[in-house]
Amino acid sequence: MTHCAALSRFKAITAIIIATLVMTGCSHSVDDERVPYCEVHLSFTTVAEWNLYGVKGDAADYRRYIKAAGITEPAGFPYKAADHTGYSGLLLVSDVMGNLIAYDLACPYDPNPAVRLEIPEGEIFARCPKCGSTFDIYTNHGNPRSGPAADRGYALQRYSVTSGGALQYRVITR
Repeated sequence: MTHCAALSRFKAITAIIIATLVMTGCSHSVDDERVPYCEVHLSFTTVAEWNLYGVKGDAADYRRYIKAAGITEPAGFPYKAADHTGYSGLLLVSDVMGNLIAYDLACPYDPNPAVRLEIPEGEIFARCPKCGSTFDIYTNHGNPRSGPAADRGYALQRYSVTSGGALQYRVITR
């Protein structure tokens, strides 16, 4: 084999390897962007407010936040004018390591702002009351477990949870 032929073969093999890596490295196993865009901003201004209305950091702790026409959850939460709870509401959980994770309450299989995920008593997953899909919210970042959302690879929409600045203790944003 000549030097030119060997170099051409090396270039061809390298191109195939790079193309394979790009194609497999950029693929997603789940689609977590099916919920329509809506503003998300929820802030807890003090530690006391967080202790009263936030999640405690225990494994499998959760709370729902809904600020919509005629619905305010949790009752008594001091929503501010700038607060927005996403498309269907927010689900804030504390995972098995105590990390905070926020999801939209909409099922990604058939997003509807009036249909909100539920967490059955004593269970460790969220369930859509309409299609029956279940989602792993404590250990697998909202990935689907069963139902039509799992069949199609539709995961829950996630949001950011950060520590706030001087005037905010915790903030959930898009």
